[in-house]
Amino acid sequence: MTKRILAAVLLAASLAGNAAAQDNNTVQFKPYGFVRSFAVMDTRESIYGVEDFFYYVPKDTKIVNGEDLNAQNTFAFAALTSRLGVDLSGYQVEGWKIGAKFEGDFYAGVSGVTGTALFRLRQAFVTLAKDGTSIKIGQSWHPMAADMPHVFSLNTGAPLGPFARTPEVVLDGKLSEKVTLTAAALWQMQYTSAGPNGASADYIKYSGIPELFLGLSLKDGGFTGRVGVDMLSIRPRHLDVTGTRKVKDRITTFSPYLYAEYSKDLFSIKAKTIFAQAGEHMNLNGGYGVSAINSDGSWEYTPTRNSSSWLSISYGKKVQAVLFGGYVRNFGTAKELVGDLYFSKNSYSNMNRMFRVTPELVYNLGKVAFGLEYELTGVQYGKFTNNTKFGLATEDLHWVCNNRIQLLVKYTF
Repeated sequence: MTKRILAAVLLAASLAGNAAAQDNNTVQFKPYGFVRSFAVMDTRESIYGVEDFFYYVPKDTKIVNGEDLNAQNTFAFAALTSRLGVDLSGYQVEGWKIGAKFEGDFYAGVSGVTGTALFRLRQAFVTLAKDGTSIKIGQSWHPMAADMPHVFSLNTGAPLGPFARTPEVVLDGKLSEKVTLTAAALWQMQYTSAGPNGASADYIKYSGIPELFLGLSLKDGGFTGRVGVDMLSIRPRHLDVTGTRKVKDRITTFSPYLYAEYSKDLFSIKAKTIFAQAGEHMNLNGGYGVSAINSDGSWEYTPTRNSSSWLSISYGKKVQAVLFGGYVRNFGTAKELVGDLYFSKNSYSNMNRMFRVTPELVYNLGKVAFGLEYELTGVQYGKFTNNTKFGLATEDLHWVCNNRIQLLVKYTF
């Protein structure tokens, strides 16, 4: 399987080179990637993505005969996140600079701690640039997720910040030498909204409206700042409960965010904050619920409100020290619930708040990196009562924590 994939990539590069020769352009074909292995140890049963390496949250207490069954040590080791990609650049036509990226890794196909990792698509897009305007078409990072903290964990801080790659069309236009306007239309594929039928891309499919993003970026010396807002309008149902009549259910949410970064010499600091309505399609701790049931069979919805923030500091080059911290606060739904609450599949709706602290050290030996990371994640869980109508657990609040130690060996090419 791997040999066939490599052959296909090389063939595509050869065809691109032939096409470039016919147009008197020189296409630059730059393969890249890495071989990466992780070893992780946790002190508590938790929610993970793909084996045990993409960490989300520790599970709540499960007391049986006076013993917490979720207080259990676990260990895992694998190289399934090794990556292969190629960048194409150098092709021009009628003043447009045209490039492309294809990137995948061995991430899919593992269930629990067993299985064979399969090659899966991460990014695949075409770029066109001319006179300060650039267009990106394909699958890439969500504009609110593209700027990540310094940690080497697969979760890159999630769910304390947005994490999603999506099919998208992104337009960047320079307003000045320092300011850029970004507008994007996005769809869902791997990272999807919650709903009556579980997590699914059908809710945006039947919406007829893409997810929309609008933002501004400022770059001045070592400083980068971004501000933006994301709008998502989905239809959780297009048929009523009988499946015999169309309904016009819809929920529209808005999520603003801020990002700032400053770098000088060996020092770098980054911070991001988002106030999300729902946001589960970006791996945030959120969702929405039914706020009204109308006489025509349609339902109305209300989103959860979630504040998520993180701060990341890095210093060094050969020996790099990193400190990451993040905090999440759940404020419940905007309106009273009269029906189900649909929440992120990677978290629990009875989460009141959450924090994470991650110090790490990375030793860089040329193209090889060795990393040691400690990650402390705490979640305050609670219980819902008959008086809790806003999707917020406020009774019997208690903290549950997981201690994670992670080792990294990575060869980059």
